[in-house]
Amino acid sequence: MPETNYSPGQVYFEKGENDTALVEQTLAGDPRAFSQLVDRYQKAVFNLALRMLQDADDAEDVAQAVFLKIYERLAQYNPHYRFFSWIYRIAMNETLNFLRQRKPMDRMEENTVETSAMEDVERADTAWQIGEALKELSTDQRAVVVLKHFEGFSYEEIATILNVSEKKVKSRLFSARKILRVVLEQRGVHAT
Repeated sequence: MPETNYSPGQVYFEKGENDTALVEQTLAGDPRAFSQLVDRYQKAVFNLALRMLQDADDAEDVAQAVFLKIYERLAQYNPHYRFFSWIYRIAMNETLNFLRQRKPMDRMEENTVETSAMEDVERADTAWQIGEALKELSTDQRAVVVLKHFEGFSYEEIATILNVSEKKVKSRLFSARKILRVVLEQRGVHAT
């Protein structure tokens, strides 16, 4: 996976005004409120796109497009639902659209890693192998794997984001895990 200045892992949010209040302030014409929403969610949107696209430049382009769409559609947000889920649904749709339009990528050449710590090399190689293995999945399968295992969403939240049933989420995840296990074992990476 390419290096970025964004850290992967759990999404942490700043304390302060809640999302609904910031949406209302933005709709009332306060640009600072939208800026706070962008600051709060930009890393999460970027990381989602990066995990799906495996390219930092493409992920940045998608993230910018996502926030433009969010701004354009802000009046359509229903405050009865989590704002975070609404954003993720837009981000996932935008990422999937980008994947459909993108020409197939050539395989990335493995970069040489110069480090004194062998564990870091092994960890980086495993992460790279997992990133490459994700490319073997269908777009739908990759989406559920990213949302479940990298972003930590529940089955219900994934179903809402992807607009499919929980049963479909579980089915795609089951199939994706089987494929990933085979691909990773072929690459010499064994799941524990």
